[in-house]
Amino acid sequence: MSKRDYYEVLNVGRDASAVEIKKAYRRLAMKYHPDRNRDDADAEIKFKEAKEAYEVLSDPRKKSAYDQFGHAGVSGAGGMGGGGFNPADAFGDIFGDVFGDIFGGGRRGGRSQVFRGADLRYDLELELERAVAGDTVEIDVASLTGCETCGGSGSAPGSTPDTCDTCGGVGQVRMQQGFFSVQQTCPSCRGEGTRITDPCEDCQGRGRVMTERSLSVKIPPGVDEGDRIRLSGEGEAGRNGGPPGDLYVEIHLKPHKLFERDGADLHCDVPISFATAALGGSVDLPTLDGQVSLKIPPGSQSGKVFRLRGKGVITVRSPRHGDLFCRAVVETPVNLTAEQERLLREFETSVEAGGETHNPHSGNWKDTVKRFFERIT
Repeated sequence: MSKRDYYEVLNVGRDASAVEIKKAYRRLAMKYHPDRNRDDADAEIKFKEAKEAYEVLSDPRKKSAYDQFGHAGVSGAGGMGGGGFNPADAFGDIFGDVFGDIFGGGRRGGRSQVFRGADLRYDLELELERAVAGDTVEIDVASLTGCETCGGSGSAPGSTPDTCDTCGGVGQVRMQQGFFSVQQTCPSCRGEGTRITDPCEDCQGRGRVMTERSLSVKIPPGVDEGDRIRLSGEGEAGRNGGPPGDLYVEIHLKPHKLFERDGADLHCDVPISFATAALGGSVDLPTLDGQVSLKIPPGSQSGKVFRLRGKGVITVRSPRHGDLFCRAVVETPVNLTAEQERLLREFETSVEAGGETHNPHSGNWKDTVKRFFERIT
């Protein structure tokens, strides 16, 4: 059975803050907890569903993956997709969060925790021609990389981190609050289990330094606005030996002087003279494959669209070429001489004498206007 959207489960918007997500989870957890609904099987299902949604949306990394890829991005991350369900643990989560807020801690922690590096995004602007044909682009990316001096440990060469005296290297401490025993992240080592007494001078004990790297990105033919290219392992370095994140290169197309792209199709405006529109003719039209001749039939009106099959582009999702749609734009003559104005007035007089024979659209428009005023008077 397909899973419900996690935001829908918690009844929060996609822009909800961490505080709003936590508040929504607490409300549902208290309402559907099995201890309060011992004879209600549906309540336990809703409780598990809310817990799974909260475990994903409360974790920034899992939330980011879920926002991008949906349930597939966090497969196995939720409580319902894993092992057995323990209501006592879930009930402890609720109060652990409450007391964690009060005393500045949380439930996360452990000995020598390993963290995956953050994913990064790079916005790359491309000309239409390069996006269609494909290319290799060099980009400069600033990101956190493992410190070479200390090997990512954060300690100066020749020294090692010491076991935390507060938690004994566990990364968590337990506090008694009335009936409850609350486990929270160690405030001294922040869940690491160790403390750096002799920090590396280059990274100041962080184990990572900000560096700028040059990367080569292969652009496949046909990429479009919003397409993303994933460079695995090129994101930020992980912590405590964790794997690096990924770099996502997001494509943005620069405005083109001639064409507008719509998937595999291209659109453009083609200016034609008044005489060409009336008498017919041809105009030379540029395409990405070279110049072609576009035939204009007599009596073409401004706004008429001509379709050139196969003169569009391919996309990364299909090898089939799209079409090129050309919209005729009839140009009105400007800066006329006195002789040209005289000839044009004579021409207008002769055209008006022909009535709808020469101006069919004008006649239909006048009839429509006449009927409109007859209805409102």
